[in-house]
Amino acid sequence: MAEALQADAAALAGNISDADPVADGETSAAAEREASVFSLPLAQLRTSDPLQWMRLGWQDFRRCPRIGLFYGLCFFLMGHALLAVFANAPAYVLALSAGFLLMGPFLCLGLYDASKALQTQDHRPSLRASLQAWRPTKSTMAIFAGVLLILEMLWGRASLVVFAVSFNTLPEKANLLAMLIDPENIGFVITYTIVGAVFASIIFTTSVISIPMIMDRKVDAVSAGLTSIRACLQNPGVMFVWGALITGTILLAMLPLFLGLFIAGPVIGHATWHAYRQIVPAQD
Repeated sequence: MAEALQADAAALAGNISDADPVADGETSAAAEREASVFSLPLAQLRTSDPLQWMRLGWQDFRRCPRIGLFYGLCFFLMGHALLAVFANAPAYVLALSAGFLLMGPFLCLGLYDASKALQTQDHRPSLRASLQAWRPTKSTMAIFAGVLLILEMLWGRASLVVFAVSFNTLPEKANLLAMLIDPENIGFVITYTIVGAVFASIIFTTSVISIPMIMDRKVDAVSAGLTSIRACLQNPGVMFVWGALITGTILLAMLPLFLGLFIAGPVIGHATWHAYRQIVPAQD
């Protein structure tokens, strides 16, 4: 009887021992996934890298101009939609200009797909493929878009609060520019600029490489957002230059009735792919 009990105990111990490696393996894999966001090595950048990304973006645009011009038309239409908002609700204009930060990266998904295809010798970019680039990661993209949309709504609400505190009534379109340059309203201009800069910085920092990373690596929204934040914290000067270069290019492209967005929009989209490609090492 004692021998039988000892045999059963030994068998049970053996089963537990056999199960332990599986459990340990699962635990180890889970721990590796959790640590992967912070353990992923990111490149150290140089101040000249943003200009190199722009050059590469221009090269990609020249290699697939029809795809680029299609998305350039989309940016052009977005610009005129912004004009329509200005005509009807000027208080929302600067806040809704963040729509370029919100919609732009998602609209550029097709451009990321085209640039990725150009880097693969046996795969040619096509407009149809670029328009379907969101499908494999639609759930993750929806989550990330929801986060950015909340930030956009907060920005819009903050802008209205600044207007309400600064003026008794919302300024009319005809008087808006005169009121902004009035020395008495310098406090409003400074406050409005600071509020806009804070929200723009948050959106840029969170999304600068997130969307191409989600498309390329099929990672979750949190991992992509944290990696984007890490990239900005690791290379703050370079990423500031990149953000300033994007902002300056878009502002210049908007001046001649938004016509410059036909070229500037897709070039920046292609360039963002190359920025992501340099910052995040390629998968083995």
